[in-house]
Amino acid sequence: MRTSATGRVGQYLALLAYLVFLAFPFLWLVSTAFKSPRELGSLRPGWFPEDPTLANFRQAFDEQPLLRAAGNSLLAAAGAALIAVLLATPLAYVMARHRTLLARAATGWVVVSQAFPLVLVIIPLFLVLKNLRLINSLPGLVMVYVVWALPFALWMLVGYVRAVPVELEEAAAVDGAGRLRTLVSVTAPLLAPGIVATGLFAFITAWNEFFFALVLLKTPEKQTLPVVLTHFIGAEGVADLGPLAAAAFLATLPSLLVFAVIQRRITSGMLTGAVKS
Repeated sequence: MRTSATGRVGQYLALLAYLVFLAFPFLWLVSTAFKSPRELGSLRPGWFPEDPTLANFRQAFDEQPLLRAAGNSLLAAAGAALIAVLLATPLAYVMARHRTLLARAATGWVVVSQAFPLVLVIIPLFLVLKNLRLINSLPGLVMVYVVWALPFALWMLVGYVRAVPVELEEAAAVDGAGRLRTLVSVTAPLLAPGIVATGLFAFITAWNEFFFALVLLKTPEKQTLPVVLTHFIGAEGVADLGPLAAAAFLATLPSLLVFAVIQRRITSGMLTGAVKS
């Protein structure tokens, strides 16, 4: 009994250390965003700002079009997440319920596609978008994000579909429900947590993506927020640290807020699904 309690304490300590490790960069970013230029230039910067200031935020908005870039990122991320979920949900259902050779081949493609480096696929994507006249456009970027997020979205949703007992659908069929009614009334509510989690993954991935946006978007009016953040770094590689930290902190907030709002619904949906099962 004592060994079990000791092991549990060790697990909690390891989890706490991991959380501190993850939280440290964000806390340091927040601290830097509120520091004055004098503190930022200090050889021994403190953990917390001695004289908190909003000057870095004002300077960041004055120097770069952060709101416009955030709007572009929001359109690209939300569009990619919505389309990826709409495409992945029926495909995942078919792959999970009909384990044919084609379904196994599709699963293999999902796994292999995640090993492709970005540099390997950017030239073919660029040529395809050029032929479609979608270079330097948000719809073209959304298309790329959907293609990039779809394999992992499929992989996630296949697991959720397989977790839904087939007996529930069979029972609905015995009660006289058709295939469409069964999918809408029985299967879809149980898949809601997985759909939300998949959409959240696709949104955050697209919101934080930098490489595709850098290559495919040329005009400043269409650039996304991660690309605009690089403008705070000068030609000689010297960063304007205060405004950069302020802008990066603001760029991080939407992902945190979206997760904070949705995570309760994910948990609630999981519990509901467990009760219905």
